Amino acid sequence: MSLANKKIILGVTGGIAAYKAAELCRLLIKAGADVRVVMTAAAQQFIGPLTFQALSGKPVLTSLWDAASGDGMEHIHLSREADLLLVAPASADFLAKLAHGRADDLLSTLCLARACKLAVAPAMNREMWSAAPTRRNLEQLQVDGVSLLGPAAGEQACGETGLGRMLEPADIVAALPGLLGAGPLAGKRVLITAGPTFEAIDPVRGLTNLSSGKMGYAVAQAAAEAGAEVCLVSGPTCLATPAGARRIDVQSAADMRRAVLAELPADVFIAVAAVADYRVDVAAAQKIKKSTDAMTLQLVANPDILAEVAALPHAPFCVGFAAETERLAEQAEAKRLKKKLPLLVGNLAQDTLGQDTAELVLFDDRGQHRLPRADKLIQARALIRHLVNHLN
Repeated sequence: MSLANKKIILGVTGGIAAYKAAELCRLLIKAGADVRVVMTAAAQQFIGPLTFQALSGKPVLTSLWDAASGDGMEHIHLSREADLLLVAPASADFLAKLAHGRADDLLSTLCLARACKLAVAPAMNREMWSAAPTRRNLEQLQVDGVSLLGPAAGEQACGETGLGRMLEPADIVAALPGLLGAGPLAGKRVLITAGPTFEAIDPVRGLTNLSSGKMGYAVAQAAAEAGAEVCLVSGPTCLATPAGARRIDVQSAADMRRAVLAELPADVFIAVAAVADYRVDVAAAQKIKKSTDAMTLQLVANPDILAEVAALPHAPFCVGFAAETERLAEQAEAKRLKKKLPLLVGNLAQDTLGQDTAELVLFDDRGQHRLPRADKLIQARALIRHLVNHLN
């Protein structure tokens, strides 16, 4: 996506992920952005300012006492001219500074005195990411309107594996047009469900399924990248909230239905969640004790959230998902017609659930559109492009 003529301040803080900021700078410029780099003292311990000067073609600012503006007010002038202040990587220490309004160097002062949007791409050890102070700081930053990009999960420089890796530069660049209101879904409100639901049998047991939520979260990220205002209603998952999305956590199908109806109206509703078709009629108040006798559960049907939303008088543009185990084309198209959906995404459950890749088929009034196997975020972006064509 193009960032042509967008003025972006790239803030680089201390951490091994600082080396990724060089590639990020290159990609931003390739996308047409005008980039000015600001580095903290800690960042300079990992990568030199000369690298960013060569990539951006402009002097790198490293101190409040730089005399670039001639009047000592560089921390004021820079943000007045910028469309976005992007801190990547954003260390745990720098997130704490932002949350508490500290301004003891050029970058933190710029963030406090800014007149533009602020986005951060966190990067830190998994234990630092999950630590209670970091969680509190992130909650405050979200209240303050700071956009959070990532982090991702994976292998870290310390040798551990988990959440805390900085998003890859290409993923950060892809998210920026949406933040800047430059995407094809700008001004649209998109409501998405994701993940499994959990139907209680007793306080410790329940009925659920193998959905990981990865596809729904990818769709939420792709919609946010396209500029939409995204609300993600999620069943139980271990995934980080996609950049630019607002998340509501639910457990059961009934919880999900209430949350979805409360978030309407919306321009688009994308029902990716694997919602349980049945629930226990009456869940036990106490744990059911193990017995050698057979146990019978009385199941009743859950409400069909997608069908209910699609049947509303002023229904949003509804997109359904169908995970089948056989006869995909036949059963997915039958589901689309029964629920009167303009678009339905079909896949074979055994080839998709829990995996990082997917092979999808899009069903609409013009026929079938196959998306060959690829990463779920790539597939989600292709789906959003197809959806935009429908809306237009």
